[in-house]
Amino acid sequence: ETVKYFNNEEHEAQRYDASLRKMEEANVKSYKTLAILNVGQSAIIAIGVTVLMFKAAAGVVSGKLSVGDLVLVNAYLLQMAMPLNYLGMMYREVKQALTNIERLWGLLDEKQEVRDRPGSPVLHTTQPRVSFQAVHFGYDPRREILHGIHFEIPPGHRVAVVGHSGSGKSTLARLLYRFYDIGSGTIRIDDQDIRELEQDSVRAAIGIVPQDTVLFNDTVRYNIRYGRPAASDGEVEAAAQAAHIHDFIVSLPDGYETSVGERGLKLSGGEKQRVAIARALLKNPAILIFDEATSALDSASEKAIQAELDRIAVGRTTLIIAHRLSTVMDANEILVMDRGNIVERGSHTQLVAMDGHYAGMWRLQQSMQAAI
Repeated sequence: ETVKYFNNEEHEAQRYDASLRKMEEANVKSYKTLAILNVGQSAIIAIGVTVLMFKAAAGVVSGKLSVGDLVLVNAYLLQMAMPLNYLGMMYREVKQALTNIERLWGLLDEKQEVRDRPGSPVLHTTQPRVSFQAVHFGYDPRREILHGIHFEIPPGHRVAVVGHSGSGKSTLARLLYRFYDIGSGTIRIDDQDIRELEQDSVRAAIGIVPQDTVLFNDTVRYNIRYGRPAASDGEVEAAAQAAHIHDFIVSLPDGYETSVGERGLKLSGGEKQRVAIARALLKNPAILIFDEATSALDSASEKAIQAELDRIAVGRTTLIIAHRLSTVMDANEILVMDRGNIVERGSHTQLVAMDGHYAGMWRLQQSMQAAI
């Protein structure tokens, strides 16, 4: 779609042709090298065979060798020449294989940026307490994104993080998933540093409803089941019912076997979000993350999806990342981030009364809503 949006089919075709030309040039160079090698090799073998046959014939003429000896020498030379003719081809095959092996070893030697420590314990939790303690982090060591972040989400509570774009909100979710290790400080689940825990067990305890729901080019059933691949068809349909998308799915011509297209392009934004909710429900995580889950939807869809998110968050430890402040008014605590720092915290009422960053954003969004 991006290519078509910018009318760049010809540009992409030229890039593809350029890649093909490079491959063709490399193949021609390889075959030229092989041809030169084969010609030289054949010339050496031919000269050697000619000289040896000449010597053998001279030996027969002088009486030092019999005709049988000449036939024997000829047979030996033929048996030697045929394998030698394959050396050029074998050289090319071996050379290519060695190149591929070097690339393979290069991939195998890649170091994981985030690795489990030997003997890391498995996380077991049902009502987890999540805490960030003096967390500093930057994707590039030269540019720090988060500066001493400190907050806690008690078991079953909802904590919302708001702020302008680029303030570091979504980075919190990536760090909780341990996609990256922090520079300093600790992130704890039930007072256990997640760097000391097995990565798989940490990620198994977390479910996310992202802003941009990425669906695989497969069926609706497959995409919902991706939350827990071992789930039965009944469990998949129960999750869809809980996400209020079951009726829509069964109304489709192929029901749950309907293909959603590349990245889910055959579904609307609201439908994709409900599939994402069903997927998160099927996983049944102890910790939920809503990362801008409704920011790309219209007001009607946002209201419906937000009601579902509020319902499934009940009793779960939940981190909500949002731009629209109206979606986080009921959170137990709201954190306001600015340039990697938490500058304000409190309930909606408390933050409005402070007349600070949050109050300014609230007034701006309310005025924009009134203008619409």
